[in-house]
Amino acid sequence: MDFGWLALGGGQRCLDLGCGEGRHTLAGYLRADVDMVGVDLASADLLTARSRIGDMAGYHPQGQVVFFRADALRLPFPDASFDRIICSEVLEHIPNYLSVIEEIDRLLKPGGRLCISVPRAWPEQICWWLSREYRTTPGGHIRIFRRSDLCREVERQGFRYYHGHGAHALHVPYWWLRCLFWRQGAEHWLVNQYHRLLVWELTTGPRFMRWIDRFLNPFMGKSVVMYFKKVGTSSGEKMDVAQ
Repeated sequence: MDFGWLALGGGQRCLDLGCGEGRHTLAGYLRADVDMVGVDLASADLLTARSRIGDMAGYHPQGQVVFFRADALRLPFPDASFDRIICSEVLEHIPNYLSVIEEIDRLLKPGGRLCISVPRAWPEQICWWLSREYRTTPGGHIRIFRRSDLCREVERQGFRYYHGHGAHALHVPYWWLRCLFWRQGAEHWLVNQYHRLLVWELTTGPRFMRWIDRFLNPFMGKSVVMYFKKVGTSSGEKMDVAQ
């Protein structure tokens, strides 16, 4: 996701719904004067996320960061509690995903912005074809979203779509390999070698790898990222979302 398109900053309060180990929560926390709240059901992931807060001390962020264990269908926050909400790679795991969108609508202030990402349909479908276990493992992906269908469902709830992009194209072959060699898992030599390539790309960041990823993202990005604005205006923000 892109914090620029989410327009995150300026004393805002942002919810990372289904935060996992806190990747987006902590990245938002490092932005000036932003209060980040991460929620997830996985206790082990939350322990990891909390342990990483100490690594941020040297950056002197001005906002705050907290992590809670909570159910996405019954979040313990008052109405209109947040200026921004992130829901990244969550809805494909939840049977009653429309209720999650309703809960997001309840929590987001009028004029607030929402970022949703889900797996792109066609790479995900190949994963389902390659491995039955991939789609039947408890806690895994239980549905495949088409971007237009999900966008329409979110807009029916009272949001307006204003931008979208693909992300993580280089991760697609990794997951195809994982599914193809599901029984061996990450220990299979080909899966392991591709994982090392991804780590190298993320840590070293060679320019040509970033270029390949950007070139492939529009049609092969593993994730489809969509940005919405809640209908209505807040005191500090205009309805125009052009960037």
